[in-house]
Amino acid sequence: MKNTWITLLFILGIWNPILAQERPQIELQTSKGTLVLELYHETPQHRDNFLKLVQEGVYDSLLFHRVIEHFMIQGGDTQSKTAATGQALGNSDLPYQIPAEFYPDLFHKKGALGAARTNNPQRASSSTQFYIVQGKIQNDSLLTHNQGRINSFLQRHYAVNNPANKGLLDSLSQAREEKDSLRVQALSKKFEEKVDQQAFEKYSIPEAHRQVYKEIGGTPHLDQNYTVFGQVTSGLEVIDAIAAVETDQRDRPVENVYILKMKWLNPPKP
Repeated sequence: MKNTWITLLFILGIWNPILAQERPQIELQTSKGTLVLELYHETPQHRDNFLKLVQEGVYDSLLFHRVIEHFMIQGGDTQSKTAATGQALGNSDLPYQIPAEFYPDLFHKKGALGAARTNNPQRASSSTQFYIVQGKIQNDSLLTHNQGRINSFLQRHYAVNNPANKGLLDSLSQAREEKDSLRVQALSKKFEEKVDQQAFEKYSIPEAHRQVYKEIGGTPHLDQNYTVFGQVTSGLEVIDAIAAVETDQRDRPVENVYILKMKWLNPPKP
């Protein structure tokens, strides 16, 4: 009888076998060691996209192409598999984006799995590029500073998406295309005034998040601006090992750090 109900719910689109199980666990084998990622059900579009890419082997043999110690390690550039030594990376992914999924309880503590993105108004995520937070231990002063950065980002986001500013931004874009530096300067100044005047609901870092940032560290200034869709549950020391490698002026490791393979450890049973 139970199986009959499950079948009916699945047909109706109410039953999701992934949601019915524990959070998906992904084994990430790197040339510096192995870690395990847990994907959040609260961010279903990012979760499902990542699982699809893992199953298709998209990440296997790609590089961690951008590494900044005390900040994060980033991978998923689809051209990095065959990249020459010293080649600039970070601009390649699959030709679609994932809509932003911000969830109040998901934040950038150490080990957080986040989605990289371009500076687009919708804050939509890259189809393939991701980062894992190393960060650093925070204190009250740093948290206050980073809270200010979060609100600056949010104020600019709302100003950019304010319909009242569309004409100004279109004119600014046109001036940049025409390489009219004087007009760009004047319009940029006018837009910055609009940003300063933009009303919005300010964000406060929750006390529970503050305590985690003080205990294990992270990168709080990314909160509410980049989608967090998972967490490292095993292998935090691998993040530290990758973050410590020597890098060039573009933050690419001098010696390649590979994503050897990703594997979904607990797929739903048929």
